Amino acid sequence: MRITALVENQSNCDLKPTHGLSLYIETEKHKLLFDLGPDQTLFKNAQKKGISLEEVDTVVISHGHMDHGGALEHFLEINHRAKIYIQRKAFEPHYSKLLCFRIPVGLSGKWKESGQIVLLDGDYTVDEELRLFIVPETRKCHSIANDVLYTKNGCDNFLHEHNLLISEKKKVLIMGCGHAGVVNILEKVKNEKPKYCIGGYHLMNPVFGKTIPEALLLEIAAELKKYPGMRFYTCHCTGKRAYEYLQSRVVDMNYLSCGETLVAE
Repeated sequence: MRITALVENQSNCDLKPTHGLSLYIETEKHKLLFDLGPDQTLFKNAQKKGISLEEVDTVVISHGHMDHGGALEHFLEINHRAKIYIQRKAFEPHYSKLLCFRIPVGLSGKWKESGQIVLLDGDYTVDEELRLFIVPETRKCHSIANDVLYTKNGCDNFLHEHNLLISEKKKVLIMGCGHAGVVNILEKVKNEKPKYCIGGYHLMNPVFGKTIPEALLLEIAAELKKYPGMRFYTCHCTGKRAYEYLQSRVVDMNYLSCGETLVAE
């Protein structure tokens, strides 16, 4: 299994970084995109890496925020075969609160009627290789960086967010922002014993650049230590300070930046 970051906040190569996420994943049976990023960055970076997005057969949009699905319209223009899996609630309005203002950060609902879109209402098995799941229980190690995010009904409960478990020789857990909390997400699939955990942890407020308190970081680190042998690759919304803190305390904590490829074997 090969996992390449095509959209990510940081880049150590000639690929353009931007605030968002898109992972190109080649499995035994699929050419898959996990998230699409916010804009044209995905398509420009894929071209530089020699990756044909027209050949992608499966897309997972992790949740209803623009930095993960904003490029959906253009993707539909160039790819007419991929099934695109997304929670139905992801097309509902979503906001980020700034002072007393609510700023729209959601996806355009006009694409949910596309024949390529598969609207989900909870957990879903694509095939023997791919399984999507939501995490309703989010109280453990709650990240206060989530507290500025809203739906039309109030504080976001992130039931529009699903995660991907890939089952091959090794099982790989893929998250978008991990709004439900990496600790809660891992607990949901701990009996599956994934060997890799990849994705953002949302431990920083992207508007103000403020990292969650150190006491909470220490609590998260203690929970992650309960998974000896797991390889962690974080990115996107974790934040530099939070990543460095976790990396100093958790064995095999790594960063997956734009343009880098991970071979899960």
